[in-house]
Amino acid sequence: MVGTMEEATRIPGYFKNKGILITGSTGFLGKILVEKILRVQPDVKRIYLPVRAPDTESAKKRVQTEVIGKELFGLLRETHGKGFQSFIEEKVVPLAGDIIHENFGVEGAQLSQMTQEINVIVNGAATTNFYERYDVALDVNVMGVKHMCQLARQCPNLEVVLHVSTAYVVGERQGLIMERPFKQGETLREDDPQLRLDVDAELRLARECQRLLAADDAEQKNERKAMKELGLARAREFGWPNTYVFTKAMGEMTLARELAAGDGPAVVIVRPSIITSIQRDPLPGWIEGTRTIDAILIGYAKQNLSCFLADLDLTMDVIPGDMVVNAMMAAAASHAAASPPPDHRRLPQQPPTVYHATSSLRNPAPYAVLYRTGIRYFEAHPRVGPGGRPVRTRRVHFFATVAAFTAYMVVRYRLPLELLRLLNLLCCGLLSRLCAELGRKYAFVMRLVDLYGPFALFRGVFDDANVERLRLGMAEGDRVEFNFDPKTVDWDDYFYKVHIPGVMKYVLK
Repeated sequence: MVGTMEEATRIPGYFKNKGILITGSTGFLGKILVEKILRVQPDVKRIYLPVRAPDTESAKKRVQTEVIGKELFGLLRETHGKGFQSFIEEKVVPLAGDIIHENFGVEGAQLSQMTQEINVIVNGAATTNFYERYDVALDVNVMGVKHMCQLARQCPNLEVVLHVSTAYVVGERQGLIMERPFKQGETLREDDPQLRLDVDAELRLARECQRLLAADDAEQKNERKAMKELGLARAREFGWPNTYVFTKAMGEMTLARELAAGDGPAVVIVRPSIITSIQRDPLPGWIEGTRTIDAILIGYAKQNLSCFLADLDLTMDVIPGDMVVNAMMAAAASHAAASPPPDHRRLPQQPPTVYHATSSLRNPAPYAVLYRTGIRYFEAHPRVGPGGRPVRTRRVHFFATVAAFTAYMVVRYRLPLELLRLLNLLCCGLLSRLCAELGRKYAFVMRLVDLYGPFALFRGVFDDANVERLRLGMAEGDRVEFNFDPKTVDWDDYFYKVHIPGVMKYVLK
């Protein structure tokens, strides 16, 4: 049961003198979380950041370059002035480690000190590639969770474990989707209720397939593709659309199995939907990497996108990155405050509490919002072409069904492309450049649709009753400073003034 913030403590107060371990700190959400904790609670004891690096010095350089050195930390840097670097060195501990190893590769005295100091673990590390190698996705999204749980059991003062998942672990379900954890062995194949998912068996299968491919000289060059195809095939066998959400679902099952078997800390799963740029603080519009919908924006900005598979009337469930982090901090503080002291754990442990950091129920934004604000933005701020001339904003054709889209692509691109290739042969290669250009456009659109089409046609609505209870239980001041209420967002205003300019500035540089 989640205690109210008035009964427990205010969010910044909770993080005072706490030791926090954050995996995935070099990722988009990880950076926002590290910055927010340091900014709102400078009296945090220590923040441990494991990153892939060969040694401590390399880890420090990577954290400095990929985390602390980013524009996101400008406000914090300005606040501390000349003392900024010494403040960071006192509070932030970079670790040369990797979640695919036991104890993340940390050993000896450093491991002993860290486990004694940690009160909060936030597991945000993941590979988000929809079409990742199966062995790689399992190493990070499943074994990484297992290693985190093993480390958690060595922390005598640990109060809460917060695992970042994704709302789309539910696959392509429709209707109202509740905030509930997976049952062990659960699949999404409603047509085969007897089918069971054995996580350990999947790990063995991936290892054996990788071993056989590596041992066969003829197959070594195809190993990467074969392992990618294996992940996709296994995902679809059990009802998931891609390797990413499939392995994230297995990660959730692993978390529940490893930490819910007996005494232990409170366990929380936060499932964000499509994460977008920072809405409010510390840097509105700041974003890193290509989010799901941003691939569409970038394709449109470059005029590579003339059509797409999407129903503009359907909801695109989006949530700004700062709101996700605010919800994470509120959930961690609330559950830790409501949890018994480490030496008086409840037995048996409760299943993980799931929070949907989503917007589709309380403030749904249709895909039409993205399209109309994109048109407005690019008409007001046209892209400049190679010759310095403004690039004219063209309309995009949207198709609400796979059949309509496929028919259009065959007539508009596939048939002309085949004809052009034939003419190119007859003309001794004179049309090669035109052929290649049309081929690239066709491949670009088909790749986007293959990856993001399931999201564009997603018909589910994410219930957020747990999130709303969490918000209502917060102290009034925290509801403002740690806002994660999607009803406070004007989507047209946000996309036109904040998100699209942010994508153009920070992603499409």
